[in-house]
Amino acid sequence: MTMGADRSAGLSRLRLFAILGCLYLAQAIPSYLFAAAIPPILREQGVSRTAIGMMSLLMLPLVLKFLWAPLIDRFRPLARAHRAGWIFITQAGVIACIAAMMWIKPTDVTGIFAIGFVISVLMSTQDIATDGYAAKYLDPRDRPIGNAIQGGSVALGVVLGGTLGLLIYHHAGWTPMLGVVAAISVLPLFAALGMRETDPVATATQPAVTRPSIMRFLRRPEARQILWIALIYRASEGLVKSMEGSYLVDAGVPLDVIGYLSGGAALTVGLGGSALAAYLLHKRGAASVLGLLGTLRTVCFLIFALHAFGALGGFWPIFGASFLQTLVRYMEIVALYSLFMAVTSSDQPGTDFTILSCAQLIVYLVGSMVAGRLADMMGYFALFALATALSGVAVVATYRMLNAYGAKAGARPAQEALS
Repeated sequence: MTMGADRSAGLSRLRLFAILGCLYLAQAIPSYLFAAAIPPILREQGVSRTAIGMMSLLMLPLVLKFLWAPLIDRFRPLARAHRAGWIFITQAGVIACIAAMMWIKPTDVTGIFAIGFVISVLMSTQDIATDGYAAKYLDPRDRPIGNAIQGGSVALGVVLGGTLGLLIYHHAGWTPMLGVVAAISVLPLFAALGMRETDPVATATQPAVTRPSIMRFLRRPEARQILWIALIYRASEGLVKSMEGSYLVDAGVPLDVIGYLSGGAALTVGLGGSALAAYLLHKRGAASVLGLLGTLRTVCFLIFALHAFGALGGFWPIFGASFLQTLVRYMEIVALYSLFMAVTSSDQPGTDFTILSCAQLIVYLVGSMVAGRLADMMGYFALFALATALSGVAVVATYRMLNAYGAKAGARPAQEALS
């Protein structure tokens, strides 16, 4: 009986991991179509760096989604499905929007932006439901594993939405690229059918046990402390990431090589980095892991700055920095999101997690929005140098805040706090 129960629990755990992998893949494919494939395509078509930088406004719904997150926690759109219902509806809408882009040209920035904005709203709503599902049903000991799965799914999304998109565009054109990406995006829909949920929610006749709200999150001191970390840690990344593809194009790197670079990094260091981050979190804790990753990120930005200045020649230094930055980024996903999940409450997990994820996206979006203008005004060197300085400051501040939080917790060393 005990062996049967253990086996059933193990299968249920693996089922949850598989579902989360598919759900996060569903978000990653369209995300990297717009983040990794479309910007270099626009640049090759002669679109200005300022216009490409403003495409980062597509992230605005991802930043503002905390405003409607309590509604996703509270209501179910389908009679027998809560978060699964939200995921199914929004993913179907994303697929339809990607297919609709086949009828516009790759030089139509306004059309691409309009459809991309609708996709972003749908993905943001889906993200609330997925993160709430993960935060609620993952066992605390499985949170690093769950977020490593998310990192791996994002890495695969880079390949399917970004690398594959660029390669198909390079060899076949705009319409075949979008057709293939839309078709691939259908597959994660089946994960919603396998979701199992037990939480009570509001309906037209029965109110929720609790009313999720932003204020309930802000009243908790531990949540406010982690919110500060979310606001400062990634403040420098948008400056570099939004211009990385454009810089490679302007440096003379062909589009297909850029595609191989992003996809190869995702499949190698991206997947491995997610697993490594989960392991390090168990061994060292959030403070040490985020301190290490922030230091490596600062080194990557410095290499880009030196290359733009002319102190480093050839493509290999920036290829190496791009690979290392990919490793750092996927490890950050695991470390930060595990930290966020540690302070979510069971009655409004989607709302709590969304507030924290939105906070770190806000600073990323601000950097992305001004990056193109700064590059046009001052050049790539000044942009990357500024990012290097901001990254270094953020590392020191985050490490000190996490250690201070661990000291206040009192019961365990800071290195083990929030692991």
